[in-house]
Amino acid sequence: MFLIPYNLDLMRKITLLLFVTVIFSCNSGFTQIHFNGDLEKIDPLTHMPVGWNYGRGAASAYDFKLDSVVTQQGKYSVSITRKNDSAGFASIMFYTPTRFKGKEIELRGYLKTEDVSKGFAGLWMRIDGTSAFNNMQGQNLHGTNDWKEYSIKLPYDSEHAINVNAGVLLVGPGKIWLDNLQLLIDGKPIDIASTVPIILTKAEQDTAFSKASPVKSIVLNDQQLTNLRLLCQVWGFIKYHHPEVAKGNFNMDAELFRVMPAVLKATNNTELSAALEHWVDKFGVPAACSNCKLPKDDIAATPDYGQLFTRQVLSPSLTGKLKYILDNDNISKSYYIDMAQGVGNPIFQHELAYSKMIYPDAGYRLLCLFRYWNMIQYFYPYKHLIGEDWNTILPKYIPKFVDDANAQAYTLTTLEMISNIHDTHANIWSMIPELERYRGIYAPPVQAKFIEDKLVVTGYYADTLGIKDKLKVGDVILSINGQPVDALVKKYLPVTAASNYSTQLRDMPHMYLLRGDSRTFKLSIDHLGEKKDVEVEGISNSAINYGLDFNPAPKSPGYYLIDDGKIGYLFPGRYHNSDLPAIKELFKNTRGIIVDMRCYPSEFMPFTFVPYIKTGDAPFVKFTTGSINHPGYFTTTPLLKDNGEGTYKGKVIVIVNPITQSQAEYTTMAFQSSPNVTVIGGTTAGADGNVSQIVLPGNINTLISGIDVLYPDGTETQRKGVKVNIEVKPTIRGVRDGKDEQLDKAREMILGSKIE
Repeated sequence: MFLIPYNLDLMRKITLLLFVTVIFSCNSGFTQIHFNGDLEKIDPLTHMPVGWNYGRGAASAYDFKLDSVVTQQGKYSVSITRKNDSAGFASIMFYTPTRFKGKEIELRGYLKTEDVSKGFAGLWMRIDGTSAFNNMQGQNLHGTNDWKEYSIKLPYDSEHAINVNAGVLLVGPGKIWLDNLQLLIDGKPIDIASTVPIILTKAEQDTAFSKASPVKSIVLNDQQLTNLRLLCQVWGFIKYHHPEVAKGNFNMDAELFRVMPAVLKATNNTELSAALEHWVDKFGVPAACSNCKLPKDDIAATPDYGQLFTRQVLSPSLTGKLKYILDNDNISKSYYIDMAQGVGNPIFQHELAYSKMIYPDAGYRLLCLFRYWNMIQYFYPYKHLIGEDWNTILPKYIPKFVDDANAQAYTLTTLEMISNIHDTHANIWSMIPELERYRGIYAPPVQAKFIEDKLVVTGYYADTLGIKDKLKVGDVILSINGQPVDALVKKYLPVTAASNYSTQLRDMPHMYLLRGDSRTFKLSIDHLGEKKDVEVEGISNSAINYGLDFNPAPKSPGYYLIDDGKIGYLFPGRYHNSDLPAIKELFKNTRGIIVDMRCYPSEFMPFTFVPYIKTGDAPFVKFTTGSINHPGYFTTTPLLKDNGEGTYKGKVIVIVNPITQSQAEYTTMAFQSSPNVTVIGGTTAGADGNVSQIVLPGNINTLISGIDVLYPDGTETQRKGVKVNIEVKPTIRGVRDGKDEQLDKAREMILGSKIE
């Protein structure tokens, strides 16, 4: 349900943005696809399997080889080997430029691994035109494993799917072999699957400004700032309210560039209104709608139209036309927006990435702002929690995007804009070289967290370069390369996207503070009250396994007994629903269970594990969701229950902290609906709800929390985090003494005695 784990840096490495040219076919009947899944048909020129392409994290970091010795069947397999530390991932892929009939697509294949570490290996599949994606990250395939068949499945939407991308990837050091793959539609080989004609919409046929806008640069004055602010609002309103746009008859990116020059030339509000009104007229007058009624019940939020209907800037004539469109926007399906079935989070579709525009021109930089601003304006369920009027963001960022002088400035302005919604799901998730260079390509292999508002060494990602001799667990880092940590925190807060301050501090060490362009890091530390200056060596940031932050013992079992069998310990990050029968048997005589939710659950637990410990059928959550036909309106859903079996009668203590995010927060809410559950720890990440993907010019990919998740009493979890019954935070002394104070408190609550 909730898609984003805490491991932010690893997510940047493995988000496979393997964009391919979309080839459209209008032939129905049977496909001409020949899926060379057995890898036996070899191209005589490349000596590699026909139909397969390669995506790399870096041009020279991986070897792709045809292997005739190690095979699962037939003559050949393909191997991928990581050669150095300069890249995050590599992939071999096959894509089908065809739309099929069917409801489910499956990729099966045999994989063999050798010494895969600091990452994972797996099958992956993405369906362009929809949000369907899977890369087996949750299965955490690593280490050395003999041939085994794996499978991933995705729902297939024959109405919106454009093409299927499928393949195998390797993240991190090691080697993987692939062989004997199958690509199936509803259980049938893709070679014989029936196709659906793809008919290009008028929007797709309009490629007039696909390479550049007519606005290369802008010298702003006060009137032009007003002009652009109103252009953004009118453009977004038409995009999401006009029935002809909803049908796919207009490419709204191109339409923005058609009207922008005239808007920029306007010297007063009268000329501005005239230019905008002339442009609005081209979309036509919608047919009168007799049943376009606004929702009346369970309304959680109503639209904000900015300055469109205040008549302070726009003319009465234009305002009247916009009001008519609003009253007659008879839209059930929209080209640019959909809602996920069964969930209700927005799906932003047909938004082009313009991936070659590393530094877009002024027009495209404003498109980035206008696209994002309107998505938040009409479809972000947590807009009321941003902390400032979203309308004030627009005039603030127009000059910033206009003045961005290079690719790095553009990327940082975009990240700062994204950070303004204060959502831990919202960040830049694609690998943007300019952003990585800004953050730094080296990092010392040391774990550090903010404890008692100080940056404290808490462990090591690797025992290398003598790091343990120079930095001890419990040391406080005072300055980095001559800059006080407090000053660095202040510097990076505007570009650290997170819901609350605790989570910003969670992410800042590995994202900014302990990153640099030089391998040498000069640190001033406090070691047991003694100030020291030390120099530590860094390694390639891509070589660090940041997954240890949320899964510190990946090879340990997900559940076991502690304290002489009196307490059952559960780590949801390594739990599987198939473990539940064994857990019931193992935990049946315990006094209590500790659920260590300082992780990201590997399985969805609210309707499997939670009923085992829950007494009663109290509801645990409700949602608010947006609307296609009434953009900006949000309505509340009925309460959701998970009925308890009442099997387990002991105490249940759930431990949370800033690592507890998204699905972990939602699962904690489900636990809290049982009277025998107590939640202890600290503020959680405050990012609850299914994620929705947003793509911006320059191949910048981000996300938002797409539905509002509420406790039954209406209490928000976004930004605040889940309700914590007893606050327990780590201390510097506890870290130095090797104690897990939150775990010790949970043990005390169950055993009734203090843990020494």
